[in-house]
Amino acid sequence: MNKNGVIRRLLAVMTGKYKAELLLVLLFILVSTFANVAGSFFIQRLIDTDIPLALQTGSFSGLLRVIAVMAAVYLAGVVCTFLYNRMMVSVSQGVQKTIRDNLFQHMQRLPIRYFDIHTHGDIMSRFTNDNDTLREFFSMSLPQLISSLATILTVTVVMLLLSPVLTLIVFVFMLATLAASRRLSVTAAKLFRQQQAAVGDLNGYIREMIQGQKVIKVFCHEQETLAGFDEKNAALQTFGEKANQRTNMLMPIVMNIGGAQYVATAALGGLLALHGLGGVTLGLIAAFLTLSRTFSAPIGQISAQVNAVTMALAGAGRIFGLMDEPPEADEGYVTLVNARLVDGHLTETAERTGLWAWKHPHSDGSVTYTELRGDVCFDDVDFGYSEEKLALRNVSLYARPGQKIAFVGATGAGKTTITNLINRFYDIADGKIRYDGININKIKKADLRRSLGIVLQDTHLFTGTIADNIRYGRLGATDEEVRAAAKTANADGFIRRLPEGYDTMLSSDGGSLSGGQRQLIAIARAAVANPPVMILDEATSSIDTRTEAIVQRGMDALMEGRTVFVIAHRLSTVKNADVILVLEQGRIIERGSHSDLIAAHGKYWQLYTGKLG
Repeated sequence: MNKNGVIRRLLAVMTGKYKAELLLVLLFILVSTFANVAGSFFIQRLIDTDIPLALQTGSFSGLLRVIAVMAAVYLAGVVCTFLYNRMMVSVSQGVQKTIRDNLFQHMQRLPIRYFDIHTHGDIMSRFTNDNDTLREFFSMSLPQLISSLATILTVTVVMLLLSPVLTLIVFVFMLATLAASRRLSVTAAKLFRQQQAAVGDLNGYIREMIQGQKVIKVFCHEQETLAGFDEKNAALQTFGEKANQRTNMLMPIVMNIGGAQYVATAALGGLLALHGLGGVTLGLIAAFLTLSRTFSAPIGQISAQVNAVTMALAGAGRIFGLMDEPPEADEGYVTLVNARLVDGHLTETAERTGLWAWKHPHSDGSVTYTELRGDVCFDDVDFGYSEEKLALRNVSLYARPGQKIAFVGATGAGKTTITNLINRFYDIADGKIRYDGININKIKKADLRRSLGIVLQDTHLFTGTIADNIRYGRLGATDEEVRAAAKTANADGFIRRLPEGYDTMLSSDGGSLSGGQRQLIAIARAAVANPPVMILDEATSSIDTRTEAIVQRGMDALMEGRTVFVIAHRLSTVKNADVILVLEQGRIIERGSHSDLIAAHGKYWQLYTGKLG
């Protein structure tokens, strides 16, 4: 996104909710600016008229009145400056909150694919570092820029009224300042964009290393990790150093040009006053020199803000880049509703009955209801994570309600990919997937996923109590339902033995619990959702044999009466599956029961026995 596009979007966010506040800020800035400029008129009047008159007459009452008015004008400017700075703090925090809200809301709508290809640290950097640059911009840089621009415009008009000749000198030096500013700021903008990207890259690396500390220490890779950090940290230092060098060069250049302008203006003004040309007086010179300083100061202030503005635009570009990522598409129109049987026909009800149905509206205005049973069918499905290479080819399978389907095969064979297609984390390239006879593309994704439960190998627990983590499967679950789900998962025993029981607080992804305990909580979370279809993705592969037996009993209770897809690492866990599908390089090469596949002496027999044939 180009710079103008970023600026327009930032202004749209600001004016969308804070238009009245911004108008007041603009009014206060203008009053403050006019008060500052008005002082120059007072200086000319004091020098040319009021002071000589007071000295001649010996009466200082008129002079005091002018000074009092001058003081009142300056006081009004101070008050307005205080007010607009205070209001901009409130506006900047509000705008920041709006951006964070919009960013987080949009992130929830992004497809899983986005998080698979972007580091979590880089995404976090957009919420923290990039957003913080906007806070500095809104609260400090923007008011300064508006005030400076208003001052420049006002002073220009006043200087032209006082002396067009002297104003010409100021403009010549201003053009030199602008040329220097433009040249340096263009280079700095590119470097600041690179700096913000480097910040995101470094944050992603730090987050990854924190998560992998155990692995780092086990393999004694501390030095290699430090070397990787040093490389990324050095890149950030390089970009930051070069960017700040450009911007730090700007202020001295501007100040020196301003000093030269001041001297040239004073010299030319003195010559004009001595020769009585252009109506230039001593008071006018004093006023004009004050205006000259007033004119140079905001140019210097604008130059000083180039750093903050450039960083803010770079950060905003990254934030809007995430917001512009296309959200997860969902053309589904079939929804999941509570149902009851009336005269042998399914009808929709607002009550939770334990009976679910797919509500299918048709083009003629009619609506049909299909009972949610858990009948899943793949029909000649192709899928690839990229267009160049397919991960699944011609996959056909079916799972009848209540059946247990197991997937086995080498790593990368496509086992997890199949389950990702069932819940539409990814969409297929060709073929069809039907759920209870309905093409899953017609089912709204939220309703589809609500009908599925999943227990992953890598369990994620949230900060909160154990009860809260179980209730995450269905937020409306009562305490009794939470405990019943824990009993089903065989987790109630160890939870009750904890000091606070179900109210035990968890943090750091449940790091205080063992792997088996965390897995049992995940099973209980799936149980409280009570879905008709379950996906178990190598849920016991990372725990010991004794714990596996406990977890397996919990899973067996969870699987009872449900359609279940099991991805198995240990083949002993799938011996009782109704159908075992053997995958190799994205294709189903064998299918059948355990005994049938053992008798066939094929790939499954090799995997199970460890023999090559």
